[in-house]
Amino acid sequence: MIANLQFNSPSDQSIDLLIIAGEASGDQHGALLVEDLISIYPHLRCAAIGGPCLQEKGAFLVYPLVKHAVVGVIEVLKNYRTFQQIFSNTIEWIRKHKPKCILLIDYPGFNLRLAKELKKIGISVKGGGKVKIIQYVSPQLWAWKPKRRFLMEKVLDGLGVIFPFEVDCYRDTELPVTFVGHPFTKSNFRSPVQYDSNGPLLLLPGSRSQPVERILPVLLDAYEHLLINYPLLKAQIPVPDSKIRELVSTLLSKRKKIKDNIQVVEGETILWASAALMSSGTMSLSCALAGIPGVIAYRAHPLTYCIGRMLVKVPYLGMANILLPDNPPYPEFLQHNANGKVLSASITKILIDEQAGKEAAGNAKKLIACLTSSNQKSTVDWLVQVASLA
Repeated sequence: MIANLQFNSPSDQSIDLLIIAGEASGDQHGALLVEDLISIYPHLRCAAIGGPCLQEKGAFLVYPLVKHAVVGVIEVLKNYRTFQQIFSNTIEWIRKHKPKCILLIDYPGFNLRLAKELKKIGISVKGGGKVKIIQYVSPQLWAWKPKRRFLMEKVLDGLGVIFPFEVDCYRDTELPVTFVGHPFTKSNFRSPVQYDSNGPLLLLPGSRSQPVERILPVLLDAYEHLLINYPLLKAQIPVPDSKIRELVSTLLSKRKKIKDNIQVVEGETILWASAALMSSGTMSLSCALAGIPGVIAYRAHPLTYCIGRMLVKVPYLGMANILLPDNPPYPEFLQHNANGKVLSASITKILIDEQAGKEAAGNAKKLIACLTSSNQKSTVDWLVQVASLA
């Protein structure tokens, strides 16, 4: 049975910018951009096929696409019919409301296919139409599917990247690419985590159901091992919404020995932590920028992992490790190596190391320097110029 796929229409049919973000991280990045954009250009009307963060910052929410976020080949196939209907509804909404510009935020499986279709049916500028199609946040083509850059060149009018090395990935194309800095280094970014040497342990399994189901049990195993030698060590698990809270609560209900030591936190509360056990997603970079030491664990469906091993061409999964390859901040443990015994032993090394916090703080400074540039163009300036919104 397909979920409710009704798309909303604004009372005023005029839309300057439609933002499409299919993941929680894209929703957060887009929200920071919209907040800045509206503060400078309050007359612009923004709509979003995205999530609650974009809506909170002033974008009209057409459809909560973030609720359908999945990861991995198998998971996408299971939800194929739903994504097909969402895709069709998106095309029809664009036909009806004719936004001046569409901003795609990452999410390449959906977004690049959409850009290709909009060109094919003559809606986009590249297809002879009037709607500019630009992208904010590059797909990780430096890790896998590098040939996507040639499709992007054909269907996009511009690309804003958040990692400085990504500009070079497009040198052999004519696609205009601009480094606009990482949103986590912006002045209006409110980090969800901070370092406290006496704080609890963060358990960060991700923001989507499938990774949480696979990774959280392993993190709980590790925490149970840690309590043998650190019986007073508390833990916290942030959850993005009620759906993930319910899933986390179900998994915790099977852990009577440790569930009373763990606090589940929903909302925008800033979490203070001494260390983190985490997946390789966006929160791992947040922890690195906040100077929180930790360990990365990754588990996926075996078929998804095998396919990934064949396609992915980088030595690390965590972005902090990719940016600082000579001295990666976080140990990474994958698949069967991500087990309670191994992870607890790695976290124990952090807990007994008096220099762990100082070293993590040093890495945070290096990362911030890497992700900012005195020569970079602001994201709003880039967007307004490329999209011809002003």
